[in-house]
Amino acid sequence: MKRLRIYLDTSVISHLLAPDVPDKQEDTRKLWIDIQAGKYDVVVSDVTIDELEGCPEPKLSSLRAMLSEITYTDVSRSPEALRFCKLYFEVGGLPPKSRLDAMHIAIATESSCNILLSWNFKHIVNYRAMTAVEAVNLREGYMPLRILSPTMLLESED
Repeated sequence: MKRLRIYLDTSVISHLLAPDVPDKQEDTRKLWIDIQAGKYDVVVSDVTIDELEGCPEPKLSSLRAMLSEITYTDVSRSPEALRFCKLYFEVGGLPPKSRLDAMHIAIATESSCNILLSWNFKHIVNYRAMTAVEAVNLREGYMPLRILSPTMLLESED
């Protein structure tokens, strides 16, 4: 069976070290074990890396070390991703202040990911965003992108 191609946004990687939300941290670490075992094809973008750079030390160094323990495809913003961001805003899927959130979605779409994983329920993992992404991606001839939390993916794999 073909492995799922998953995009990790910043919130997923950051929750590897989030003791203030132990349930999310535990599920993220379970996901990380699956990633280390090669269960998924993983995509990480320059947007994710740039946002991680905003973490304070020593968390930043620890997250960098954890990223070095997995195999992933590194992708970057592109003109096509910028176009998709604009389309997601035009259909009302994301609030104007969530430009980087839309960029995560656009890069995941353009990178042919099956799933975007995020803990950002306010702007990404919600019905409005999912509906907008589905409508735009289908209209533009791209495959559907499922937007899930790590918990949702883990539960679907059980």
